[in-house]
Amino acid sequence: MEPIDHAPEDLETLRDIVRYAASRFNEAGLVYGHGTDNAIDEAAALALHALHLPADLPDLYWGARLTRSEREAVMARVRRRIEERLPLPYITHETFFAGLPFYIDQRVLVPRSPVAELIERGFQPWVDPDAVERVLEIGTGSGCIAVACAYAFPGAAVDATDIDDDALEVAAVNVHRHDLEERIALIRADVYEGLPQRRYQIIVTNPPYVDAAAMAALPPEYRHEPRHALAAGEDGLDVVRRILRGAPERLTDDGLLVVEVGDSEDAVAEAFGHLPLTWVELERGGFGVFLITAEQLREAQAAGAL
Repeated sequence: MEPIDHAPEDLETLRDIVRYAASRFNEAGLVYGHGTDNAIDEAAALALHALHLPADLPDLYWGARLTRSEREAVMARVRRRIEERLPLPYITHETFFAGLPFYIDQRVLVPRSPVAELIERGFQPWVDPDAVERVLEIGTGSGCIAVACAYAFPGAAVDATDIDDDALEVAAVNVHRHDLEERIALIRADVYEGLPQRRYQIIVTNPPYVDAAAMAALPPEYRHEPRHALAAGEDGLDVVRRILRGAPERLTDDGLLVVEVGDSEDAVAEAFGHLPLTWVELERGGFGVFLITAEQLREAQAAGAL
């Protein structure tokens, strides 16, 4: 692989350095999925951040020449991305979820949940957004889902839980960034253990759901993320089982449980095929998100199916 200790002198423009970085990314065999899905978009996002430029930079500026210090600033980040195999948001400490900006570091997962689409829709048609008074997010990590829910349901209080104190520290940064301290309570809890005795109209969660085989096959980029936020036992359902079993006592009569299980969709369908789960069709891509109502959960509980 071509050495990248310094930016080549003949890289003059922003377009030049993005093309060069993308070529080096492809040569290094990097893996994407933390905000972009290809080398060119990854290189562009990295370069724009290093140069303090917006993601929607007008075409006119792509031909702008860079100073030596600007080229070196971009290349320093290119080197980290290749040599450390860090996901891009761990380098920039910035990402977006549901159109909102968030601080990110290696204490939490990089937000990428397709649940963002549902939040932006106010979980309609399953929920009346104007009637939502209290939301629970289990496993908040960076706090992105909790913050997005606070925007989507301006009349609601949000409880955001996590088992990890480090994650709650990152979530606190983002709650403060969005000036939502009065509406979002950050709580150390293990699923429902440690929560106040409250009921919620919406429980939403992107819990750990990666099974043992998938964990063993994770590429280097994903191994930088907190293991406990990914791994969930042999079949990936250790936490999902607890969420389902405890939900009937935590939901209001008109409540809704929303769970992302990603690649464990088939495992959930096999383990809980007796439950009337609704698998959501997502317009912007993504999969593995199911819904079930409080009424359906209580019926299943009464029948001994939970």
